[in-house]
Amino acid sequence: MKAAIFEKPGLENLRVTDNAEQPKISDHDILIKVKLAGINPIDHFVVSGALPKIDPLPHIPGAESSGIIEEVGSHINNNNFKKGDRVVVHNKVFDGTCDMCLNGLDMLCRNGGLIGAITNGGFAEYIGVPERNVFKIPDDMDWDLAASLPVTSLTPYHALKEASLKVNEFLLVFGASGNTGMVAVQLGKKMGAKVIGVSKDNWIKTDFGADYIINDYGKVVENVKNITQGKMADVVVNSLGIGTWDSSFASVGINGRWVAFGGLTGADVKLNVQALF
Repeated sequence: MKAAIFEKPGLENLRVTDNAEQPKISDHDILIKVKLAGINPIDHFVVSGALPKIDPLPHIPGAESSGIIEEVGSHINNNNFKKGDRVVVHNKVFDGTCDMCLNGLDMLCRNGGLIGAITNGGFAEYIGVPERNVFKIPDDMDWDLAASLPVTSLTPYHALKEASLKVNEFLLVFGASGNTGMVAVQLGKKMGAKVIGVSKDNWIKTDFGADYIINDYGKVVENVKNITQGKMADVVVNSLGIGTWDSSFASVGINGRWVAFGGLTGADVKLNVQALF
C-alpha cells in the first residue's frame, strides 16, 4: 500500500512508498481505508525524533485519521461496526486495566501512548486499530473535521473537565480562534460559562458563541477586569505558552483555575509563588 514512512528519525528521512505492508488485524481490530489524515504537531515530534519512544521502525506517522471500514475482526459484533461505516480513529492507546484507566482517565494510561507514535498511524492507505478506538461519524460530517476531532476536541474537553468549570463562571480562552481554542469556546458555552475569547478574530463571537472578545493581547488583564467587574476569570485556558503567560496568570481570580496544554510561543516561564498564594 502507499504510505509515508521513515526508518530513522529526522524530517529528511520521511518518504512516500508504494510498497508498505498493509496492516494485519486481529479478531478485535478494525481495518480502515483512510480518507483523510490530518497533520498535527504530534506528527512533527514523531518524525523529528522528539518523542522518547517510536514503535515500530520503520514507522508510519499520522495521529489524526478518518475513513471507511474495510474489514472487521471476527470477534466484533456487526451490529456495532460493519464494512462501509464512516468512522474516526480515537488516537489514544490505552489498556483499560491500569489504575488510571479504571478511574476513567484512559488518556493518562500508564501503559499507553498515541496511535502514530507507539503504533503505526494514518499516513497510509489503510490503518488497523482496536475496536475501542473506532467511532462512527454522521454521513454529513466532513472527513477533515472528523479526523481532527480526537485531538482538537478531547484536549480542551479534558482541560475544562479538570478545571471543574461551572455554570455562570467566567472562562477566559487565549488563542480562541485556534483549533483547540474554538472547541474550548463552544464547550465552555455548553457548560454554561460566560466565555471571554482572546483573539484578533471577531467571528469567534458571531460564529462560535463567545460572550466577549478581547482583540488586544496587550490589554487582556485590563479588559478581563472590566468584563468581570473586578472578579477576574474563574478558569483560564492558555495553550500558547510563555508569550501569554504573564497576562493569563494575572487574569485568574480568587479560587480560580489555570490550565494549559501547549507551548506554541515557548515553554519556560517564571512563577511568582507569592502571587500564586
